Amino acid sequence: MAGRPSRTILSLLSILVAGVALFPVLADAQSGALPEVPAELEKVRAAMGKYKDPVVAVRDGYFSTLGCVEYPTGGMGIHFLNLKLVGPVPDPMKPPILLYEPAKDGKLVLVGIEYFIPLATGIKERPTIFGQPFDGPMEGHEPLLPAELHHYDLHVWLFKKNPAGLFKSTNPDVKCPKGHPYTFLEHPPKIVPHPK
Repeated sequence: MAGRPSRTILSLLSILVAGVALFPVLADAQSGALPEVPAELEKVRAAMGKYKDPVVAVRDGYFSTLGCVEYPTGGMGIHFLNLKLVGPVPDPMKPPILLYEPAKDGKLVLVGIEYFIPLATGIKERPTIFGQPFDGPMEGHEPLLPAELHHYDLHVWLFKKNPAGLFKSTNPDVKCPKGHPYTFLEHPPKIVPHPK
């Protein structure tokens, strides 16, 4: 019939669209950009992949803390926090924080996730996830988090290899742009006792 594409054309178009959708994933895998992770973290990375677009993250309730965080030992980037996901028990598939690195063109690149549990949630002991104990408890990371916000956290570098280790709090390969008005050079927060 005139005006309707043939099945062959529709089949070719669907193959082309599927190929374009897969290209970024294949490019990442072939370039070796994605770090090797255990199978349980592969599932998390697949679920978090949609947040490569920070607008999708905002639509899902993640909001930017604005500042790009660097330490003398490496960067953390810009944190996007979802307060609805903060609680005393970490959900592996719902990290409360997404970590983005600003690219030279101004775009944000998803580099990792962070599990974040304030002591105020009533948590009774040091949490673990994926067999990893959380860091802390520690003070808040000033100036973005008040020092009084005592918490545990655990960073997981799912989208950018961390030469210091998959679960280290900072990544020497994550950089904040020079001259960025909201770059904060922080120092590791003080460890605090867990309340009895």
